[in-house]
Amino acid sequence: MSRPALPDGLVAVVKRDCQTCQTIVPVLRQLATRGPLTVYSQDDPQFPSDPPAVHDGDLAVSWHHDIETVPTLIKVHDGREVGRTIGWSRPDWETLTGFDGLGEGLPVMRPGCGSMSVDPDLVDELRVRHEGGVLRSRRIDVADAEDDIEMMFARGWSDGLPVVPPTEARVLAMLEGTTRAPDEVVAVVPPDLVDVTVEKVAIAAVMAGCRPEYLPWVLTAVEAACTDEFNMHGLLATTMPVGPVVVCSGPGTRSIGMNSGINALGQGNRANSTIGRALQLVVRNVGGGRPGEVDRAAHGAPSKLGFCFAENDLESPYGTLAEQFGIPAGVDAITLFAGEGPRCIVDQLSRTPESLAHSLAHQLQALHHHKLILAFDAILVMGPEHARVFADAGWDRTRILSELHARVQTPVESLLRGAQGISEGIPAGGAAGFLAPDTSSSTSVLPKFKPDGLLLAYAGGGAGLFSALIGGWVNGPVGSKPVSREVKDRAR
Repeated sequence: MSRPALPDGLVAVVKRDCQTCQTIVPVLRQLATRGPLTVYSQDDPQFPSDPPAVHDGDLAVSWHHDIETVPTLIKVHDGREVGRTIGWSRPDWETLTGFDGLGEGLPVMRPGCGSMSVDPDLVDELRVRHEGGVLRSRRIDVADAEDDIEMMFARGWSDGLPVVPPTEARVLAMLEGTTRAPDEVVAVVPPDLVDVTVEKVAIAAVMAGCRPEYLPWVLTAVEAACTDEFNMHGLLATTMPVGPVVVCSGPGTRSIGMNSGINALGQGNRANSTIGRALQLVVRNVGGGRPGEVDRAAHGAPSKLGFCFAENDLESPYGTLAEQFGIPAGVDAITLFAGEGPRCIVDQLSRTPESLAHSLAHQLQALHHHKLILAFDAILVMGPEHARVFADAGWDRTRILSELHARVQTPVESLLRGAQGISEGIPAGGAAGFLAPDTSSSTSVLPKFKPDGLLLAYAGGGAGLFSALIGGWVNGPVGSKPVSREVKDRAR
Protein backbone atom coordinates (compact mmCIF):
# COMPACT_ATOMS: atom_id res chain seq x y z
CA MET A 1 0.00 0.00 0.00
CA SER A 2 1.29 3.48 -0.88
CA ARG A 3 2.01 6.01 1.84
CA PRO A 4 -1.15 8.11 2.43
CA ALA A 5 -0.49 11.85 2.17
CA LEU A 6 -1.32 14.13 5.07
CA PRO A 7 -3.41 17.21 4.33
CA ASP A 8 -1.91 20.65 4.81
CA GLY A 9 -2.49 22.35 8.13
CA LEU A 10 -2.52 20.63 11.49
CA VAL A 11 -3.04 16.87 11.80
CA ALA A 12 -3.85 15.17 15.09
CA VAL A 13 -3.81 11.41 15.66
CA VAL A 14 -5.79 10.19 18.69
CA LYS A 15 -7.67 7.23 20.10
CA ARG A 16 -10.58 7.08 22.54
CA ASP A 17 -8.76 4.52 24.67
CA CYS A 18 -6.32 7.19 25.84
CA GLN A 19 -7.09 9.47 28.75
CA THR A 20 -4.78 12.19 27.47
CA CYS A 21 -6.52 12.14 24.07
CA GLN A 22 -9.85 12.65 25.83
CA THR A 23 -8.34 15.46 27.88
CA ILE A 24 -7.16 17.48 24.86
CA VAL A 25 -10.47 17.39 22.91
CA PRO A 26 -11.19 21.04 23.98
CA VAL A 27 -7.78 22.00 22.53
CA LEU A 28 -8.68 20.35 19.23
CA ARG A 29 -11.89 22.44 19.15
CA GLN A 30 -9.80 25.58 19.67
CA LEU A 31 -7.45 24.66 16.84
CA ALA A 32 -10.33 23.83 14.48
CA THR A 33 -11.56 27.41 14.78
CA ARG A 34 -8.16 28.88 13.90
CA GLY A 35 -7.20 27.02 10.74
CA PRO A 36 -7.21 23.70 8.88
CA LEU A 37 -7.24 20.73 11.28
CA THR A 38 -7.64 17.04 10.43
CA VAL A 39 -8.16 14.56 13.26
CA TYR A 40 -7.50 10.83 12.72
CA SER A 41 -8.98 8.42 15.23
CA GLN A 42 -7.38 5.01 15.55
CA ASP A 43 -10.16 3.17 17.33
CA ASP A 44 -13.56 4.89 17.57
CA PRO A 45 -14.77 6.60 14.36
CA GLN A 46 -17.04 8.78 16.52
CA PHE A 47 -14.19 10.09 18.64
CA PRO A 48 -14.02 12.97 18.83
CA SER A 49 -17.37 14.09 17.48
CA ASP A 50 -16.45 17.77 17.65
CA PRO A 51 -14.29 18.34 15.71
CA PRO A 52 -15.27 15.30 13.61
CA ALA A 53 -12.64 12.59 13.11
CA VAL A 54 -11.46 10.61 10.13
CA HIS A 55 -11.35 6.93 11.05
CA ASP A 56 -7.86 5.46 10.61
CA GLY A 57 -9.44 2.03 10.81
CA ASP A 58 -6.69 0.15 8.97
CA LEU A 59 -4.06 2.27 10.75
CA ALA A 60 -2.51 3.14 7.39
CA VAL A 61 -1.95 6.78 8.35
CA SER A 62 -0.53 5.84 11.74
CA TRP A 63 1.72 3.15 10.27
CA HIS A 64 3.14 5.07 7.34
CA HIS A 65 3.70 8.26 9.34
CA ASP A 66 5.43 6.49 12.24
CA ILE A 67 2.92 7.36 14.95
CA GLU A 68 4.31 5.79 18.12
CA THR A 69 2.40 7.82 20.72
CA VAL A 70 -1.06 9.38 20.83
CA PRO A 71 -1.95 12.14 20.81
CA THR A 72 0.49 13.20 18.10
CA LEU A 73 0.14 16.65 16.57
CA ILE A 74 1.79 17.22 13.18
CA LYS A 75 2.21 20.43 11.19
CA VAL A 76 2.09 19.94 7.40
CA HIS A 77 3.05 22.47 4.73
CA ASP A 78 2.88 21.79 0.98
CA GLY A 79 2.31 18.12 1.69
CA ARG A 80 5.45 17.85 3.83
CA GLU A 81 5.71 17.40 7.57
CA VAL A 82 7.52 20.35 9.11
CA GLY A 83 7.12 19.53 12.79
CA ARG A 84 5.42 17.31 15.35
CA THR A 85 4.93 16.90 19.07
CA ILE A 86 3.63 13.97 21.12
CA GLY A 87 1.53 13.76 24.25
CA TRP A 88 0.13 16.97 25.69
CA SER A 89 2.46 19.82 26.56
CA ARG A 90 0.98 23.30 26.37
CA PRO A 91 4.31 25.01 25.55
CA ASP A 92 5.10 22.48 22.80
CA TRP A 93 1.64 22.68 21.25
CA GLU A 94 1.71 26.49 21.31
CA THR A 95 5.16 26.56 19.71
CA LEU A 96 4.16 24.12 16.97
CA THR A 97 0.84 25.82 16.15
CA GLY A 98 1.82 29.43 16.77
CA PHE A 99 -1.29 29.89 18.93
CA ASP A 100 -1.19 31.09 22.54
CA GLY A 101 -3.68 30.29 25.26
CA LEU A 102 -4.30 26.66 24.33
CA GLY A 103 -6.01 24.42 26.85
CA GLU A 104 -6.53 26.97 29.61
CA GLY A 105 -7.60 25.07 32.72
CA LEU A 106 -5.91 21.86 31.62
CA PRO A 107 -2.73 20.50 33.20
CA VAL A 108 0.38 21.96 31.60
CA MET A 109 1.58 18.51 30.59
CA ARG A 110 0.31 14.95 30.37
CA PRO A 111 2.12 11.99 28.76
CA GLY A 112 0.47 10.21 25.86
CA CYS A 113 -0.34 6.54 25.28
CA GLY A 114 1.08 3.94 22.95
CA SER A 115 -0.19 4.10 19.39
CA MET A 116 -2.17 1.12 18.13
CA SER A 117 0.23 0.94 15.20
CA VAL A 118 3.03 -0.18 17.52
CA ASP A 119 0.93 -2.60 19.56
CA PRO A 120 2.99 -5.82 19.74
CA ASP A 121 -0.18 -7.83 19.14
CA LEU A 122 -0.90 -5.94 15.91
CA VAL A 123 2.48 -4.97 14.49
CA ASP A 124 3.11 -8.17 12.51
CA GLU A 125 -0.32 -8.03 10.90
CA LEU A 126 0.09 -4.34 10.12
CA ARG A 127 3.51 -4.86 8.57
CA VAL A 128 2.07 -7.47 6.21
CA ARG A 129 -0.94 -5.28 5.44
CA HIS A 130 1.02 -2.12 4.70
CA GLU A 131 4.41 -3.39 3.53
CA GLY A 132 3.71 -6.85 2.16
CA GLY A 133 3.67 -5.47 -1.37
CA VAL A 134 7.45 -4.99 -1.30
CA LEU A 135 8.01 -8.76 -1.21
CA ARG A 136 8.57 -10.38 -4.59
CA SER A 137 9.15 -14.01 -3.63
CA ARG A 138 6.76 -16.71 -4.70
CA ARG A 139 4.05 -17.50 -2.16
CA ILE A 140 3.51 -21.14 -1.21
CA ASP A 141 0.03 -22.20 -0.12
CA VAL A 142 0.05 -24.78 2.66
CA ALA A 143 -3.10 -26.78 3.26
CA ASP A 144 -4.68 -26.53 6.70
CA ALA A 145 -4.00 -30.20 7.36
CA GLU A 146 -0.39 -29.99 6.13
CA ASP A 147 2.48 -29.55 8.56
CA ASP A 148 4.52 -26.62 7.22
CA ILE A 149 7.78 -27.84 8.74
CA GLU A 150 7.33 -31.32 7.28
CA MET A 151 6.43 -29.72 3.97
CA MET A 152 9.77 -27.89 3.91
CA PHE A 153 11.59 -31.13 4.68
CA ALA A 154 9.77 -32.82 1.80
CA ARG A 155 10.65 -30.04 -0.65
CA GLY A 156 14.35 -30.23 0.21
CA TRP A 157 14.62 -26.75 1.74
CA SER A 158 16.04 -27.98 5.04
CA ASP A 159 19.65 -28.64 6.01
CA GLY A 160 18.48 -31.70 7.92
CA LEU A 161 17.15 -29.80 10.91
CA PRO A 162 13.73 -28.15 11.19
CA VAL A 163 13.59 -24.68 9.66
CA VAL A 164 11.37 -21.79 10.68
CA PRO A 165 8.52 -21.20 8.17
CA PRO A 166 9.31 -17.90 6.38
CA THR A 167 5.88 -16.27 6.56
CA GLU A 168 5.35 -12.78 5.19
CA ALA A 169 5.19 -11.40 8.71
CA ARG A 170 8.48 -13.02 9.70
CA VAL A 171 10.29 -11.96 6.53
CA LEU A 172 9.08 -8.36 6.83
CA ALA A 173 10.13 -8.30 10.47
CA MET A 174 13.57 -9.63 9.44
CA LEU A 175 13.91 -6.85 6.88
CA GLU A 176 13.60 -4.34 9.70
CA GLY A 177 17.17 -5.33 10.53
CA THR A 178 18.59 -3.57 7.46
CA THR A 179 18.30 -0.27 5.64
CA ARG A 180 18.85 -1.98 2.29
CA ALA A 181 15.97 -2.35 -0.16
CA PRO A 182 14.42 -5.82 -0.34
CA ASP A 183 14.99 -6.07 -4.09
CA GLU A 184 18.66 -5.04 -3.95
CA VAL A 185 20.91 -7.77 -5.34
CA VAL A 186 23.44 -8.82 -2.71
CA ALA A 187 25.53 -11.29 -4.70
CA VAL A 188 25.55 -13.97 -7.36
CA VAL A 189 25.46 -17.28 -5.50
CA PRO A 190 27.40 -20.33 -6.66
CA PRO A 191 27.24 -22.97 -7.91
CA ASP A 192 24.20 -22.09 -10.04
CA LEU A 193 25.19 -18.40 -10.20
CA VAL A 194 21.79 -17.10 -9.14
CA ASP A 195 21.19 -13.49 -8.10
CA VAL A 196 20.22 -13.30 -4.43
CA THR A 197 18.36 -10.26 -3.16
CA VAL A 198 18.18 -8.84 0.35
CA GLU A 199 14.70 -10.36 0.55
CA LYS A 200 15.98 -13.85 -0.30
CA VAL A 201 18.74 -13.55 2.30
CA ALA A 202 16.11 -12.44 4.83
CA ILE A 203 14.07 -15.55 4.02
CA ALA A 204 17.10 -17.75 4.69
CA ALA A 205 17.75 -15.85 7.91
CA VAL A 206 14.19 -16.50 9.06
CA MET A 207 14.49 -20.18 8.21
CA ALA A 208 17.79 -20.39 10.12
CA GLY A 209 16.24 -18.85 13.24
CA CYS A 210 17.97 -15.45 13.11
CA ARG A 211 16.73 -12.29 14.77
CA PRO A 212 16.46 -9.12 12.62
CA GLU A 213 19.54 -7.57 14.21
CA TYR A 214 21.63 -10.46 12.86
CA LEU A 215 20.71 -9.72 9.24
CA PRO A 216 23.57 -7.27 8.49
CA TRP A 217 26.05 -9.95 9.55
CA VAL A 218 24.35 -12.54 7.32
CA LEU A 219 24.31 -10.15 4.36
CA THR A 220 28.02 -9.42 4.80
CA ALA A 221 28.81 -13.14 5.05
CA VAL A 222 26.89 -13.81 1.82
CA GLU A 223 28.77 -11.02 0.04
CA ALA A 224 32.11 -12.42 1.23
CA ALA A 225 31.23 -16.01 0.31
CA CYS A 226 30.25 -15.11 -3.25
CA THR A 227 33.60 -13.66 -4.26
CA ASP A 228 36.13 -15.19 -6.61
CA GLU A 229 38.71 -15.05 -3.81
CA PHE A 230 36.65 -17.21 -1.46
CA ASN A 231 35.63 -19.63 -4.24
CA MET A 232 32.44 -21.05 -2.75
CA HIS A 233 31.89 -23.30 -5.76
CA GLY A 234 35.26 -24.98 -5.27
CA LEU A 235 34.62 -25.31 -1.56
CA LEU A 236 31.39 -27.15 -2.30
CA ALA A 237 32.92 -29.43 -4.89
CA THR A 238 35.89 -30.58 -2.81
CA THR A 239 35.77 -33.96 -1.12
CA MET A 240 37.35 -32.47 2.02
CA PRO A 241 35.07 -31.86 5.06
CA VAL A 242 35.20 -28.07 4.85
CA GLY A 243 32.79 -25.15 4.69
CA PRO A 244 32.57 -21.42 5.42
CA VAL A 245 33.80 -20.42 8.88
CA VAL A 246 32.44 -16.99 9.89
CA VAL A 247 34.66 -15.20 12.42
CA CYS A 248 33.01 -12.03 13.77
CA SER A 249 34.45 -9.15 15.75
CA GLY A 250 33.62 -5.63 16.87
CA PRO A 251 31.19 -4.01 19.31
CA GLY A 252 28.23 -5.20 17.26
CA THR A 253 28.93 -8.80 18.27
CA ARG A 254 28.10 -7.83 21.84
CA SER A 255 25.04 -5.79 20.92
CA ILE A 256 23.51 -8.78 19.12
CA GLY A 257 24.50 -11.17 21.90
CA MET A 258 27.17 -13.28 20.21
CA ASN A 259 29.29 -15.62 22.30
CA SER A 260 33.08 -15.21 22.35
CA GLY A 261 33.67 -16.98 25.65
CA ILE A 262 32.77 -20.38 27.08
CA ASN A 263 31.73 -22.75 24.29
CA ALA A 264 32.12 -20.00 21.67
CA LEU A 265 32.78 -22.55 18.93
CA GLY A 266 29.94 -24.80 20.07
CA GLN A 267 26.20 -24.83 20.47
CA GLY A 268 23.90 -22.84 22.72
CA ASN A 269 24.12 -19.28 21.40
CA ARG A 270 21.43 -18.19 18.99
CA ALA A 271 23.45 -15.63 17.03
CA ASN A 272 26.49 -17.87 16.63
CA SER A 273 24.37 -20.82 15.58
CA THR A 274 22.02 -19.09 13.16
CA ILE A 275 24.23 -16.60 11.29
CA GLY A 276 26.43 -19.36 9.88
CA ARG A 277 23.39 -21.52 9.23
CA ALA A 278 21.67 -18.74 7.26
CA LEU A 279 24.70 -18.44 4.98
CA GLN A 280 24.61 -22.17 4.31
CA LEU A 281 20.87 -22.06 3.57
CA VAL A 282 21.45 -19.30 0.99
CA VAL A 283 24.10 -21.43 -0.71
CA ARG A 284 21.84 -24.50 -0.57
CA ASN A 285 18.44 -23.08 -1.51
CA VAL A 286 19.42 -20.19 -3.79
CA GLY A 287 22.75 -21.35 -5.20
CA GLY A 288 21.91 -25.05 -5.44
CA GLY A 289 24.81 -26.27 -3.29
CA ARG A 290 23.26 -29.48 -1.96
CA PRO A 291 25.06 -32.50 -0.49
CA GLY A 292 25.33 -35.37 -2.93
CA GLU A 293 25.00 -33.00 -5.87
CA VAL A 294 27.62 -30.26 -6.20
CA ASP A 295 28.57 -30.71 -2.54
CA ARG A 296 30.88 -33.74 -2.77
CA ALA A 297 32.37 -33.90 0.75
CA ALA A 298 33.47 -37.47 1.43
CA HIS A 299 32.70 -37.30 5.15
CA GLY A 300 31.45 -33.79 5.76
CA ALA A 301 31.38 -32.36 9.27
CA PRO A 302 28.80 -31.06 11.75
CA SER A 303 30.36 -27.61 11.22
CA LYS A 304 28.88 -27.55 7.70
CA LEU A 305 25.47 -26.83 9.21
CA GLY A 306 26.92 -23.44 10.07
CA PHE A 307 30.17 -22.43 11.77
CA CYS A 308 30.21 -18.94 13.24
CA PHE A 309 31.74 -17.44 16.37
CA ALA A 310 32.81 -14.11 17.81
CA GLU A 311 36.25 -13.06 18.97
CA ASN A 312 36.67 -11.50 22.41
CA ASP A 313 38.19 -8.31 21.09
CA LEU A 314 37.69 -6.49 24.40
CA GLU A 315 40.18 -8.76 26.15
CA SER A 316 42.35 -9.94 23.26
CA PRO A 317 46.02 -9.10 23.86
CA TYR A 318 46.71 -9.08 20.12
CA GLY A 319 43.60 -7.66 18.45
CA THR A 320 41.31 -9.49 16.06
CA LEU A 321 41.58 -11.63 12.98
CA ALA A 322 39.99 -8.85 10.92
CA GLU A 323 42.82 -6.56 11.98
CA GLN A 324 45.26 -9.08 10.51
CA PHE A 325 43.53 -8.29 7.20
CA GLY A 326 43.72 -4.53 7.66
CA ILE A 327 40.31 -3.70 9.17
CA PRO A 328 40.76 -1.18 12.01
CA ALA A 329 40.19 -2.09 15.63
CA GLY A 330 36.71 -1.39 16.96
CA VAL A 331 35.03 -1.87 13.57
CA ASP A 332 32.34 -4.50 13.14
CA ALA A 333 33.69 -7.09 10.73
CA ILE A 334 33.63 -10.68 9.61
CA THR A 335 36.40 -12.84 8.24
CA LEU A 336 35.24 -15.75 6.12
CA PHE A 337 37.57 -18.74 6.09
CA ALA A 338 37.25 -22.02 4.21
CA GLY A 339 37.82 -24.49 7.00
CA GLU A 340 36.98 -27.72 8.75
CA GLY A 341 35.63 -28.23 12.24
CA PRO A 342 37.86 -27.27 15.18
CA ARG A 343 40.24 -29.64 16.93
CA CYS A 344 41.52 -29.15 20.46
CA ILE A 345 45.16 -28.42 21.31
CA VAL A 346 46.04 -29.30 24.90
CA ASP A 347 49.06 -27.93 26.76
CA GLN A 348 48.51 -27.50 30.48
CA LEU A 349 52.14 -27.28 31.57
CA SER A 350 53.88 -24.67 29.41
CA ARG A 351 54.51 -21.47 31.36
CA THR A 352 56.99 -19.81 29.01
CA PRO A 353 56.22 -18.50 25.54
CA GLU A 354 59.04 -20.56 24.05
CA SER A 355 57.67 -23.82 25.43
CA LEU A 356 54.12 -23.03 24.39
CA ALA A 357 55.23 -21.96 20.91
CA HIS A 358 57.05 -25.28 20.48
CA SER A 359 53.98 -27.14 21.70
CA LEU A 360 51.56 -25.35 19.40
CA ALA A 361 53.94 -25.77 16.47
CA HIS A 362 53.96 -29.54 16.92
CA GLN A 363 50.18 -29.59 16.54
CA LEU A 364 50.23 -27.19 13.60
CA GLN A 365 52.75 -29.41 11.86
CA ALA A 366 50.28 -32.31 11.89
CA LEU A 367 47.51 -30.35 10.16
CA HIS A 368 45.88 -32.60 7.52
CA HIS A 369 49.16 -34.52 7.23
CA HIS A 370 52.57 -33.69 8.65
CA LYS A 371 54.18 -34.15 5.22
CA LEU A 372 51.79 -31.83 3.34
CA ILE A 373 53.01 -28.25 3.38
CA LEU A 374 52.21 -24.80 1.98
CA ALA A 375 48.93 -25.89 0.40
CA PHE A 376 46.70 -25.31 3.43
CA ASP A 377 46.04 -22.32 5.71
CA ALA A 378 44.82 -22.52 9.30
CA ILE A 379 43.27 -20.46 12.06
CA LEU A 380 44.71 -20.86 15.54
CA VAL A 381 41.97 -19.84 17.98
CA MET A 382 43.90 -19.21 21.14
CA GLY A 383 42.17 -19.51 24.49
CA PRO A 384 42.70 -16.85 27.19
CA GLU A 385 45.05 -18.96 29.33
CA HIS A 386 47.36 -19.78 26.44
CA ALA A 387 47.22 -16.19 25.19
CA ARG A 388 48.15 -14.95 28.66
CA VAL A 389 51.45 -16.86 28.52
CA PHE A 390 52.44 -14.88 25.44
CA ALA A 391 50.98 -11.59 26.68
CA ASP A 392 52.85 -11.76 29.98
CA ALA A 393 56.08 -12.16 28.01
CA GLY A 394 55.23 -9.17 25.79
CA TRP A 395 54.72 -11.17 22.60
CA ASP A 396 52.27 -9.44 20.24
CA ARG A 397 50.53 -10.92 17.20
CA THR A 398 53.52 -10.36 14.93
CA ARG A 399 55.92 -12.00 17.39
CA ILE A 400 53.63 -14.99 18.03
CA LEU A 401 53.17 -15.70 14.32
CA SER A 402 56.85 -15.21 13.59
CA GLU A 403 57.88 -17.63 16.35
CA LEU A 404 55.32 -20.22 15.23
CA HIS A 405 56.42 -19.99 11.60
CA ALA A 406 60.03 -20.49 12.71
CA ARG A 407 59.03 -23.68 14.50
CA VAL A 408 57.10 -25.32 11.68
CA GLN A 409 60.08 -25.81 9.38
CA THR A 410 60.74 -29.40 8.31
CA PRO A 411 63.76 -30.90 6.53
CA VAL A 412 62.95 -31.62 2.91
CA GLU A 413 64.09 -35.19 3.16
CA SER A 414 61.38 -35.89 5.75
CA LEU A 415 58.66 -34.48 3.52
CA LEU A 416 59.33 -36.37 0.30
CA ARG A 417 57.07 -39.10 -0.94
CA GLY A 418 58.22 -42.41 0.46
CA ALA A 419 60.19 -40.83 3.32
CA GLN A 420 59.58 -42.49 6.71
CA GLY A 421 57.94 -45.36 4.84
CA ILE A 422 54.94 -43.13 3.98
CA SER A 423 53.88 -42.77 0.35
CA GLU A 424 52.16 -39.45 1.04
CA GLY A 425 54.32 -36.34 0.76
CA ILE A 426 55.67 -33.80 -1.68
CA PRO A 427 57.26 -34.88 -4.97
CA ALA A 428 60.98 -34.49 -5.48
CA GLY A 429 61.62 -31.36 -7.50
CA GLY A 430 58.39 -29.71 -6.36
CA ALA A 431 54.95 -29.53 -7.90
CA ALA A 432 52.03 -27.15 -8.27
CA GLY A 433 51.05 -25.87 -4.86
CA PHE A 434 54.48 -26.47 -3.36
CA LEU A 435 57.74 -24.58 -3.38
CA ALA A 436 60.42 -26.41 -5.35
CA PRO A 437 62.69 -27.92 -2.67
CA ASP A 438 66.42 -28.27 -3.05
CA THR A 439 66.54 -32.04 -2.75
CA SER A 440 70.32 -32.06 -3.10
CA SER A 441 70.82 -30.75 0.41
CA SER A 442 69.81 -32.69 3.49
CA THR A 443 69.77 -29.43 5.47
CA SER A 444 67.13 -27.73 3.29
CA VAL A 445 63.89 -27.03 5.17
CA LEU A 446 60.44 -25.97 4.11
CA PRO A 447 57.72 -24.23 6.14
CA LYS A 448 54.32 -25.71 6.91
CA PHE A 449 52.49 -22.51 5.94
CA LYS A 450 52.86 -19.70 3.48
CA PRO A 451 53.89 -16.41 5.14
CA ASP A 452 50.26 -15.27 5.40
CA GLY A 453 48.78 -18.74 5.80
CA LEU A 454 48.62 -18.90 9.59
CA LEU A 455 45.82 -16.81 11.10
CA LEU A 456 45.32 -15.94 14.76
CA ALA A 457 42.02 -15.43 16.58
CA TYR A 458 41.10 -15.09 20.26
CA ALA A 459 38.06 -16.73 21.85
CA GLY A 460 37.07 -19.24 24.49
CA GLY A 461 36.42 -19.62 28.19
CA GLY A 462 38.74 -18.19 30.81
CA ALA A 463 39.50 -21.55 32.39
CA GLY A 464 41.29 -24.26 30.46
CA LEU A 465 44.79 -24.35 29.00
CA PHE A 466 43.52 -25.08 25.51
CA SER A 467 43.51 -23.62 22.04
CA ALA A 468 41.63 -24.72 18.93
CA LEU A 469 42.93 -25.34 15.43
CA ILE A 470 40.74 -24.85 12.37
CA GLY A 471 42.36 -26.38 9.34
CA GLY A 472 41.78 -24.80 5.97
CA TRP A 473 41.00 -26.01 2.50
CA VAL A 474 43.50 -25.68 -0.37
CA ASN A 475 44.85 -22.18 -0.80
CA GLY A 476 46.26 -20.54 -3.91
CA PRO A 477 44.71 -19.99 -7.35
CA VAL A 478 42.61 -23.18 -7.33
CA GLY A 479 41.60 -22.90 -3.69
CA SER A 480 40.26 -20.25 -1.34
CA LYS A 481 41.56 -17.08 0.24
CA PRO A 482 40.15 -15.70 3.51
CA VAL A 483 37.92 -12.68 2.92
CA SER A 484 37.38 -9.92 5.48
CA ARG A 485 34.54 -7.44 5.19
CA GLU A 486 33.33 -4.59 7.34
CA VAL A 487 29.72 -4.93 8.53
CA LYS A 488 28.48 -1.52 7.45
CA ASP A 489 24.72 -2.01 7.31
CA ARG A 490 23.09 -1.95 10.73
CA ALA A 491 19.50 -2.12 11.93
CA ARG A 492 17.06 0.67 11.21
